[in-house]
Amino acid sequence: MNRTRMIRGAKHEIPADLVIKNGRIVNVFTKEILEGDVAIVDGSIVGIGAYEGLETIDAVGQYLIPGLINAHVHIESSMMTPSGYAGLIAPRGTTTIIADPHEIVNVAGATGLSFMLEDSADLAVDMFFMIPSSVPATAQETNGAGEFLSKDMAPFLGHSRILGLGEVMCIDDVLQARAHILDKIQSCEGRVIDGHAPGLSGASLQAYRAAGIETDHEAVSGEEAVERLRAGFYLQVREGSAAHDLVPILKAVKGQNLPTERILLCTDDRHSSDIRTQGDIDHCVRLAMAVGYDAITAIQMATINTAQAYGLRQYGAIAPGYQADILFCDNLESFHITAVYKKGKNIQPLLSDTKALATCPTLLNSVVLDGIKPSDFAFPLEAGKKSAGIEIIPGDIRTLAFEAELPEEGGFFKASKLYSKLAVVERYGKNGNRAVAPIRGYGIEGGAVAMTIAHDSHNIIVCGDNDGDMAVAVEKIHEIQGGIVVVSQGSVLGSLALPVGGLMSTASWPEMERGLTKLLTLAHGLGVSETIDPFITLSFMALPVIPEIRLTDRGLVRVQA
Repeated sequence: MNRTRMIRGAKHEIPADLVIKNGRIVNVFTKEILEGDVAIVDGSIVGIGAYEGLETIDAVGQYLIPGLINAHVHIESSMMTPSGYAGLIAPRGTTTIIADPHEIVNVAGATGLSFMLEDSADLAVDMFFMIPSSVPATAQETNGAGEFLSKDMAPFLGHSRILGLGEVMCIDDVLQARAHILDKIQSCEGRVIDGHAPGLSGASLQAYRAAGIETDHEAVSGEEAVERLRAGFYLQVREGSAAHDLVPILKAVKGQNLPTERILLCTDDRHSSDIRTQGDIDHCVRLAMAVGYDAITAIQMATINTAQAYGLRQYGAIAPGYQADILFCDNLESFHITAVYKKGKNIQPLLSDTKALATCPTLLNSVVLDGIKPSDFAFPLEAGKKSAGIEIIPGDIRTLAFEAELPEEGGFFKASKLYSKLAVVERYGKNGNRAVAPIRGYGIEGGAVAMTIAHDSHNIIVCGDNDGDMAVAVEKIHEIQGGIVVVSQGSVLGSLALPVGGLMSTASWPEMERGLTKLLTLAHGLGVSETIDPFITLSFMALPVIPEIRLTDRGLVRVQA
């Protein structure tokens, strides 16, 4: 950034590098739509008014909107590397993200974090990161990396794209003021501390905020959202592939006529196929407008609000001194984006293929199994006794616990349409753990689905209605070194390799989308409920920090809010 050139350009002493003319400028500070030229020098906006430049673009009356910012996202949930992910979201108008890479850090520790930082450099999207705080999320599961402590975080804290501490999921440790988490919070003093507080309320929520935690994306109701706003949290409103919280939350906030300056839009976990068909943060903006917010308020939630929350002082607005991340939109109501400019450059030439992974060989062989057999999934029953299990809530990543007498054959649980069999298999070669439980609401018949995406430790999770197909699916996962597999009657119907830590593909996003779309069709074809995403939903069944009950490699875990 050359401040001298910027000042001279603003004063008309030198021509701007680029001038955008005839646009209707959305001003997120005053909530006005202004007319004027936008002058850009060295990738930054230097003036709004009447300007001439070395290059001129005619916006022909389109709206000019600041580039969108995703306030909280796990890139790994797209199943793409950062460089591949950029090519997917940039055309949708997302020009900046705040990512928490705790998925790959659970798998590979510092090596995983280094990869994310390296692969995300110099892209069409600016990728900032929160350093993972809760690796592993609990002591009731086995991850690949072991603990990621303050001493492991220290070498990364000076990186220019590390903004603060990632979502603090060990809620009880915070409330009990345990040293390990307070040390991490202290190490990020003066930076943003992200939260993760599902179901937390009352004095416990107050204590969590008093610990220095400033954001939360886990509110799922209007009551929870309002309580967080009143407690001084930045409220990250989530619209992902499995969690659809935006509409009920914004309806409640709007119904009480509360200010929106501390509301940020995020996706958290979103499949590449959903981004392609529905959108990314642009989809969130459209939903906010559908709730009844005016277009500029919705845009504020996706731009300046997030920039100010995270101290990104040159992001989120079209005004002098701000980075020239500008969207062209032909209709505010439909929020149809026709062009995206990043630092004053059209993004199309900036979109690159996924970078080579030759420097990270340890990320490419993360599945270590000593064989698998159908009997590993046997679940013995005691006559007349009920068994505990997990019930899926469609459209929600929370679960319900149930107890029921299960279908039986020869003294063992026999899975059915109503009661599927869920298993988690430790995949890092540490202890060989296997755990099995019934699950209600998945609905699979005549087959099995297996994945290495199983938040947050990312062991192998498999769900099916027979032990044979479950074993075949897990063996295929081992063969392809991570990914998603759909099996029926002993045959692999389809698979998607995710060789980067068992979480991400090196394929281009069109290739990824084709593979994922095929698997989604196959899974639903085996009876998986149309009310859920077969893979995102399954991936959360092993996450023991969200109520009410989960399955890890160590067995069923009851989770209290």
